[in-house]
Amino acid sequence: MTRTMTSPEGREVSETPHVEVIATSSLGDRSYLATDGETAVVIDPQRDVDRIIALGGRLDVRIGLVLETHVHNDYVSGGLELARLTGAEYGLAAADEAPFDHRPLHDGEVVTVSKNLRVRALATPGHTFHHLSYLLENDSGTFGAFTGGSLLFGTTGRTDLLGEEHSERLARHQHASARKLADVLPDGARIWPTHGFGSFCSATQASGDASTIAEQKEFNPALTLSEGDFVESVLSGLDVYPAYYAHMGVRNITGPEPLDLRRPAEASPAELARRLEHGEWVVDLRSRRAYVRSHLAGTVGLGLDGPMVTWLGWMIDWGAPITLLGESPEQVSEAQRELARIGIDRFAAAASGRPDELAADPAQLRETLTASFGDLAATRAGERNGMPEADVVLDVRTNNEFRNSHVSGAVHIPLYELPKRVSEVPAGTVWVHCGSGYRATAAASLLESAGRDAVLVDDGFDVAGEAGLELVSS
Repeated sequence: MTRTMTSPEGREVSETPHVEVIATSSLGDRSYLATDGETAVVIDPQRDVDRIIALGGRLDVRIGLVLETHVHNDYVSGGLELARLTGAEYGLAAADEAPFDHRPLHDGEVVTVSKNLRVRALATPGHTFHHLSYLLENDSGTFGAFTGGSLLFGTTGRTDLLGEEHSERLARHQHASARKLADVLPDGARIWPTHGFGSFCSATQASGDASTIAEQKEFNPALTLSEGDFVESVLSGLDVYPAYYAHMGVRNITGPEPLDLRRPAEASPAELARRLEHGEWVVDLRSRRAYVRSHLAGTVGLGLDGPMVTWLGWMIDWGAPITLLGESPEQVSEAQRELARIGIDRFAAAASGRPDELAADPAQLRETLTASFGDLAATRAGERNGMPEADVVLDVRTNNEFRNSHVSGAVHIPLYELPKRVSEVPAGTVWVHCGSGYRATAAASLLESAGRDAVLVDDGFDVAGEAGLELVSS
């Protein structure tokens, strides 16, 4: 049972801190709000801080402190703006030497949130050089740690985001930091990581949705492997990360500007046609099922039902004009919010409606042929069943995915490289696949825009072998 006491103002204050999770699943990240029922501390807020302010309102708590575990590389922070709007103190590592007003924090420093809530900064370098974790404490003890990109569920944060030349040194720091956390935390303490829920900031895929330090001691490689084995494991498993990461750290350390979610200018069908003719990025936000049935020629299919923000941010030339197409204004607004989290908040235009409503000419409308891995296996075996020849099998998954297992004879070009390498795809009809169909939809749309005939394998790669295809590794 949660014990409570009464504050001098007559409010009930919890003796056991309550922690709320603010998940941003599209980026694989979590922010946190911890409170004693009266005052709250927020850790690693995303840029759209209205979510956090609304949560504070629902809980009827005052946000008194905002903390960053590190200068983020995968999203634009909302910490500075949240502190400004709420009057909260804003804390981050002193060594980061941020130019804006903030509280510079050092290893071991204790920050009092309220009479019954405090946090203790703990230097945990590895994900970055100046990374801090925060122990959540009161007079009853230590309840857990906000571990940012240090100790994740079953893994750690990647160590190459500041440059490959620092990877090994940071991996050794990461190993030591994980053990530092394990030494200072009681076994029952919770860990609350920022990354690891699909984020490319994670060294390997995280597992689970909640954990204690005792559980991590049993299976987290940073706590079960020697330093040498851990470093070798981390460095050998690293794959490339999204290109837009290069812009996030710079923006965060200089102080992000407030979020602007005003709707872009509405594009007419004639304007859309003109932008498509010029080869601009016109993004169809509908599900891939809707996209394949009908879409405007030249659009890129990146539905909001998947990690649109990651793949679009990875593929575009930074600053390129982007037009958003949705079934409704609400869908466009959702995409704006998602993209603003990585600093894309200026759009060329937007439009809402069905493809036939947005087409200046019915000749603009296209559909994409879809198939399964079973269809691909049958076609390769000479059983066409009305399907086109599989002249090329294109795998657009990541390097690690391809190395682990791929269809024999497949051409490999990761989706994030395809816009600049589409000319390298061999001649003929291209059957394109990924792990589930989401990335392959975007790839098929890019191929179609380049004048290629594409078949979308809208299927899970985990059934490819069962479907009769020969799988190999490299």
